[in-house]
Order: sequence, then C-alpha cells, then structure tokens
Amino acid sequence: MIGGVTKPRSRVSQRTGAIAPSATLAVDAKAKALKAEGKPVIGFGAGEPDFPTADYIVEAAVRAARDPANHRYTPTAGLPELRRAIAEKTMRDSAHGVEWSQVLVTNGGKQAVYQAFAALLDPGDEALLPTPHWNTYPEAIKLAGGVPVTVFAGPEAGYKVTVDQLDRAKTERTKLLVFVSPANPTGAVYTASETEAIGRWALDNGLWVVTDEIYEHLVYDQMPFTSIVTAAPGLADQAVILNGVAKTYAMTGWRVGWMIGPPDVVKAATNLQSHLTSNVANVSQRAALAAVSGPLDTAVAMRQAFDRRRRTIVGMLRQIDGLYCPMPQGAFYAYASVQGLLGKTIRGARPMTSSQLASLILDEAEVAVVPGEAFGPSGYLRLSYALGDADLEEGVSRIQALLGEAR
Repeated sequence: MIGGVTKPRSRVSQRTGAIAPSATLAVDAKAKALKAEGKPVIGFGAGEPDFPTADYIVEAAVRAARDPANHRYTPTAGLPELRRAIAEKTMRDSAHGVEWSQVLVTNGGKQAVYQAFAALLDPGDEALLPTPHWNTYPEAIKLAGGVPVTVFAGPEAGYKVTVDQLDRAKTERTKLLVFVSPANPTGAVYTASETEAIGRWALDNGLWVVTDEIYEHLVYDQMPFTSIVTAAPGLADQAVILNGVAKTYAMTGWRVGWMIGPPDVVKAATNLQSHLTSNVANVSQRAALAAVSGPLDTAVAMRQAFDRRRRTIVGMLRQIDGLYCPMPQGAFYAYASVQGLLGKTIRGARPMTSSQLASLILDEAEVAVVPGEAFGPSGYLRLSYALGDADLEEGVSRIQALLGEAR
C-alpha cells in the first residue's frame, strides 16, 4: 500500500508484457499500410513466397471443405494420414526414419517452435542460439521459461558459428542448441561436415537440439541440404525437428507446421496443444497432405526464380559503397552489413544504428527493409528477395540512389 491506497496490479502479466513484437511482421504491416495510402512502397520485409499455392493443393482443400467429415474435430496430433505422409516425406528428404506417432501437426511453424521449447525447457535452462537469428526464437525460449544465450557469427564467417564458439558459450545450465540451416535471416547453409561436427558436439555434451528445417528445399549452388539428425547418428533421441508447408509449397497462409521428436517429448507437446488450439483446421490439413504427398515441381520452379533474384539483389547491393553482403546459399534473404554507412550523413540525417538507417530508407526511398536489431546486433539489414523481379530491381535501385549520397 502507498499512503493507505492499494497499489494497482499491472494490467498485463510480466511474462507477456516482456514479449517483443515480431519486427518482420511489423515492417510488412507498415509497408502495406503505406501502400494502402497510395504510396509506392516496395517491401523487402516479409519472409513469404510471392507465388500462389499450387492448383492441386487448392483443389484438395476445396474437396475437403465439401466433405462433412472435415467439419468436425480431429485428433489433436493431426490427421493420421497426414502424420504418416510427413513421416514418409522426412525419410524422402532427410533420410531420417521416424514413426508417424512421433509427428505432431501444429498451427504453423511458430506453434511448433514454441511447443518444442515449452516441452524441453524448465525455468533457468539455457538455450544456445546462433545469431543472427529469427526474431521468434528468443521470445519463444523466454516464454517457455528458458534463457536464450546468443552466439554471434558475422559476415566474415558466413554467419555460421563454430563448435569452439558453442563450447565457450556452454555452461552447466545449458540444455539445448537451436540449429537452423538454411537460416533466416542470413541465408547461411552449413556444410555436411560443419553440420556433423556441431551435431556430434551436441551429442557428446548431452544437449538437446531443436532444428528448424523449414527452408530445406531452398538451397543453391549445388549445396546439399543436410539434416543434423542424419549427420550425427545417435542424435535423434535428443533432437526435435521443426518444419512445415509454408516455404516449400508457398502455403504461409494455410498455417500447417509440425514437430518430430522422441515419443515422450511429442506426447508432452501434444498435451499442451490440446489445451491451446485443439487440432489444426482440417481443410488446411487436407491441403498439406496433398502437398507433402505430391511432387516437388513447384518448389523447383520457385527455387529457380529465387536463385535468379538472389544473384540480382546481391550484385546490386554490392555496388553500394560501405555495404557488404555475402552471397546467401539458402532461403530467400540477403543479409547485408551496413556498418560502413552508419554515422555518415544522408539527406541531412546521420543514422547511427541499422534501425535508424532502415527508417531513413523507408521515409526517403519508400522501401521497407528489416534492421539487424530484429535478429541480433545492430549494423545489418535483411532484405527478402521473395518478391517480383521488377519490384526487386526498382527497390534496390532506390536504395542505391539514397545510400550513394552518404558522406
């Protein structure tokens, strides 16, 4: 009490009040709002394929919507036929055999991310998080009671951490490692030998690995995708695989993801999901079944388009003095260091952080990019090249013109 008056409790819990909003979604929303006002904004913010979902997947959903069987609840863990198809797809794409009972279908990849951490972490447990990292990982770790421990690797290292770095960051409280390849936001892809070394290190140290494989089919330059679970035999009993249909099949809006892991972990996550969301929408599950059971033709076509755009955007960004951008080998992001531009004067402004620079680019060039603060240290910009070729070239041309004035 203060002066005889009871101090009111906070209206919002500390747990949820501490969550940072999704910076990528915020940038995308702002770009769309400015477009709605009639401004010619070009957005490089959203991590979303600009292709429509394939017709055969849409038709499967239409048929499902007409079937009354899909108008009801289904098992929390997902349609059995979809779980079987995901298990078969995992063997096909990752050479990793799992029982379909080890698959939990979730409402998009983000729910799988949160439930994996919630099932594994107790309060105070530390999770090693290679950085730059997708902005949802640390928030989901903290929501689960864990402590994210960032391990940074810069452009000179291809944005890839080493076993030595991880070993130095490990403490007696470390319980798990987050491993993502191909990576968002950097597009970095670990080689087979690098993946094996990290996997064996985690195995030797008794650490869980949560591996996000959502970009598995978006790799370039003949760089193979390597699942850490198959690279390090024996790791499967202490690993959780996260994936979904969003990126490979251009199905971000359908909201179907999954997690695969040891039976006890999947059971715990299923129990949690039973109280959160019950089952995933059945029409979306039927669409996902058609996707994972079908051909990868559309994924190949998208990859070819992304590869072309990747070369274009990196080539154009490298023409800007003070900016350095490694060539990404996966996903659909370019992650550029702008440290050579910070502190310089651009149209009367003097941005000292990448967040300030991103705001300047939006205000002056009407181009939306995501600053590095969303993914780790300041000094970087993420540009998604999942947009049309014409918009890509026009948007980067505007950035070139603006940053070319830096003095």
